[in-house]
Amino acid sequence: MQPETLVRDHTIYACVTGSRAFGLATEGSDTDRRGVFLAPTPLFWRFDKPPTHVEGPAEEQFSWELERFCELALRANPNILECLHSPLVEHADDTGRELLALRAAFLSRRVHETFTRYAHGQRRKLEADVRLHGAPRWKHAMHLLRLLISARDLLRTGTLAVDVGVHREPLLAVKRGEVAWSEIGSWMTRLERETERAARHSPLPAEPDRRRVEDFLTRARRASALRPVA
Repeated sequence: MQPETLVRDHTIYACVTGSRAFGLATEGSDTDRRGVFLAPTPLFWRFDKPPTHVEGPAEEQFSWELERFCELALRANPNILECLHSPLVEHADDTGRELLALRAAFLSRRVHETFTRYAHGQRRKLEADVRLHGAPRWKHAMHLLRLLISARDLLRTGTLAVDVGVHREPLLAVKRGEVAWSEIGSWMTRLERETERAARHSPLPAEPDRRRVEDFLTRARRASALRPVA
């Protein structure tokens, strides 16, 4: 079975991510599509296993096999969690809707470590750009601020709000290079401190509900095994 066939015939969930989901789209913004496919269980009985992810077949499209997607979500991978919480859902079959109903099971205070670690790495890259070129990549600076806002609010409320449109104008000003780097750095530092405080009092559980997710995956695999492979 070709990778594009897995995406075309076995996608259980598909959404739009990126600037359009974040409420930060402008006229020239791409439409980033992400999805989850459930590879037919009999394919795993062969020596050659199905892929864990597929790029395409459309432009700006990327999909994960369900098990890989769940693994990354349980690790609180920021990109995966944002995909799962996108407000722009384009497709969800019965299994996809069950996956969406499990969103809370993936959330835990692990997000503090993963989001913060990713943010620190991105900030170091921006600071290196400033040293080498005199300015950061403004679009990347905007998205780092967006990520920090989402992480802080997730730890405060226990809910991941992907759409940060309420902050649209100041964030787009950063993207346009209209905000001094020193001011951006101060904003980042303030958000990092607020995130630290939120983590200490977060309503999120210490760990994700791995057993609940594994039960869902097992049932999905079992149901797939009973269907014929085209």
